[in-house]
Amino acid sequence: MFTGIIERLGRVEAIELGADSAVITIDAGDLVADLDLGGSLAVNGVCLTSIRAADATGADPAGAAAASAAGSDADAAGAAPSAAGRFRAEVMGETLRLTGIGSLEVGDEVNLERCTPASGRLDGHVVQGHVDGCGQLLSRTDHDDWSTLRIGIPNELAPYTAVKGSIALNGVSLTLTAVSAPHEASSWVEVGLIPATLTHTTFGRLPIGAPVNIEVDVLAKYTARLLSFRTPTISPLTGGPASAGVHTVAGSASLSATPTAQGNDHV
Repeated sequence: MFTGIIERLGRVEAIELGADSAVITIDAGDLVADLDLGGSLAVNGVCLTSIRAADATGADPAGAAAASAAGSDADAAGAAPSAAGRFRAEVMGETLRLTGIGSLEVGDEVNLERCTPASGRLDGHVVQGHVDGCGQLLSRTDHDDWSTLRIGIPNELAPYTAVKGSIALNGVSLTLTAVSAPHEASSWVEVGLIPATLTHTTFGRLPIGAPVNIEVDVLAKYTARLLSFRTPTISPLTGGPASAGVHTVAGSASLSATPTAQGNDHV
């Protein structure tokens, strides 16, 4: 689990393309000094697993976009993937197609975050590193001391967004300042970024039109999933359906879809 607080910027050093996968090497500096084989690192919000060169399968070394001599020597010697601050990970085809990882090029900067220890502080919000979709930076409005960014998002993710709610964009935990209305043909969200966020993440230099990884609030996703399984509550008096709701522990209130006296449907 992550919290969406970026610890440092990394830089893509190499991309080795396979038939339907890739091996990516990132200069992550001292952030991965103690990252063991199989450890997790969020790269632009995508949770990736640390590997050694010998563990990579399906990648074509001849198709590497670039490679560091020092990194190649370390990997050939069987060194840990975090040797010299380098992080290597396999990325399957689905991740390449559904996230912005597939559009990365050698030299690109990326947001990096180690997973949160159980004793750590939850400074952002609960971020799984499981990207729900890929959006696009639509516009940027610079104010005196901060900037507003509008991100286009897939329409199917719009129901999980709300003003003052949480969202992870390229792995950064942010608070939504505005969201598109339900009737709009194209969905979007807006966030306000302070100078520190612009400086210490890729958003300070992200060009208009660039892809943005989106992970909506997991609590909203689980709530929607639970509500989709609503079943009729059996009336103890008639034995028939009493109302549409969710079965709960005896004696507790049920979550009901039955209209209230005011006619509202609380879903």
